Amino acid sequence: MIRLANVSHDYGDRSLLTGVDLTIAPGAFNFLTGPSGAGKSTLLKLCYGDLTQRSGEIELFGQDLRSLSRDALADTRRRIGVIHQDCEFLDHLTLRDNVALPFVATGRAVPDDDLHELLAWVGLDHKADALPPTLSGGERQRAALARAVIMSPEVVLADEPTGNVDWEMSQRLLSLLIELNRMGTAVMIATHDLHLIRTAKSQVTTRTLRIANQTLQAAGSEL
Repeated sequence: MIRLANVSHDYGDRSLLTGVDLTIAPGAFNFLTGPSGAGKSTLLKLCYGDLTQRSGEIELFGQDLRSLSRDALADTRRRIGVIHQDCEFLDHLTLRDNVALPFVATGRAVPDDDLHELLAWVGLDHKADALPPTLSGGERQRAALARAVIMSPEVVLADEPTGNVDWEMSQRLLSLLIELNRMGTAVMIATHDLHLIRTAKSQVTTRTLRIANQTLQAAGSEL
């Protein structure tokens, strides 16, 4: 679905990623780790077309990223759900309306039954009318997950989705992502949390990749 071949990217005048080869296959569960500043967030942005590579090739669902028009890229990105590290919401809208924003942005009617079912799935149906400032960190992360998957994407990219919550909530979020993966959605999670990776490995087949020295490598068995 998503393929990077010999991709390099710079951050300002500094080379950040060099010669990256990556394939996110249908139904795969991937972890991406590495030190802060290594380029994890940048790599995820390359995977959903928010950034364009300096060199190499990126294909999204068989289409060359650089050949896509603005409208075609927007259509392609609807097949990818993204959970950002700092999940931002419109504070004047209810949780329900924030989660439904991807539908609103495409001019499509929001399926109320599906929306209610989705909020129930992440355990937030009782918070549907709440405003974002009243939500806890864990509730915001689950709302971000709901918003990321409301369009039934084929792949979900999550940037440190458990970075600001306690371990109990981290496990709950991980369980939701594993459940999503078992339904056929490919998942890639960027995280510093090796305990989270080990927990996932006991429940689902995973691949762990590490960014080190500007390159993408298979992580060792110590994980």
